[in-house]
Amino acid sequence: MKLVLKKIISLIITLFIVSLLAFLAFQIIPGDPTTKLLGTSATPEKVAQLRSELGLDRPVMIRYLDWLVSFVKGEFGISYTYNRAVGTLLSDKLPVTVLLTVLSFLITAAVSIPIGIWAGSTRSKWLDHVFVILDQILMAIPPFFFGMLSCFLFGIVLKWFMPGNFVSLSESVSGCIGYLILPAICLALPRVAMTVRMLRSSIQVELAQNYVYTAKSRGLSRGKILLRHVLKNAMIPVVTFLAVSAAEIMTGTIIIEQVFTIPGTGRLLVSSIGNRDFPVVQAIIVILAAWIVIVNFVADMLNHWMDPRRQAGL
Repeated sequence: MKLVLKKIISLIITLFIVSLLAFLAFQIIPGDPTTKLLGTSATPEKVAQLRSELGLDRPVMIRYLDWLVSFVKGEFGISYTYNRAVGTLLSDKLPVTVLLTVLSFLITAAVSIPIGIWAGSTRSKWLDHVFVILDQILMAIPPFFFGMLSCFLFGIVLKWFMPGNFVSLSESVSGCIGYLILPAICLALPRVAMTVRMLRSSIQVELAQNYVYTAKSRGLSRGKILLRHVLKNAMIPVVTFLAVSAAEIMTGTIIIEQVFTIPGTGRLLVSSIGNRDFPVVQAIIVILAAWIVIVNFVADMLNHWMDPRRQAGL
């Protein structure tokens, strides 16, 4: 209970610091949203008037505290660019990003665990070398490069799909999922490689433990030892790693959405940064930070719960 309380307090403090930094960052970097909004008609008088209307002429900390109180209430402010409630904008964009994250995570888990078990338990040295080489290649190539190659190969050359021809959830759920499969795979590939490598190493370490030799001396087959004993211990760090991967995958959607022209929060964030649309950027950054912190909290709890020492009462 003390550990959970400590983690929750740490979570709240982290989110507070992130929200403050996100708010202050746009007070430091060059650029003014009023000049973006007014364009060529910007004059000192019009800029001053618009800043007053948007409340940008008030002291920074006063604006931050007002924004923080509203954010806690679920009111994220009004977008300067779209003149709409930020919450409404996010409700349109966030489901796509969440769906892309979920698909990529499911692909990562479904592919990496069977391959990792096979790679860790194989006795073939040449296969082991092949796994190591493939792991290095997949981990070295970033998802956005996989995305560009996929758009060229499957979109332009093979014409299996039309890059940029995104199907929204409101139009067709199956069509939306179908379009997101390829970007989800591109996001998942490096995570699959990392998970396979971790599981492979973890299984090989466990297979060298004394309890494995004891089980062999009792007549248990290699398969039964692997399923009943080795995997139970080898999966502990992998489950934690997969939980953390869920956070990293969601942050990775920011770039992959640009490559595949997916109208999610990643594209909204990039365009809002260029437009100096502070309320939108601040809301997305804090939501992403909250997601990362919460997922890491869940990962810590899973790691604690699965710890053999805790289960043994040590």
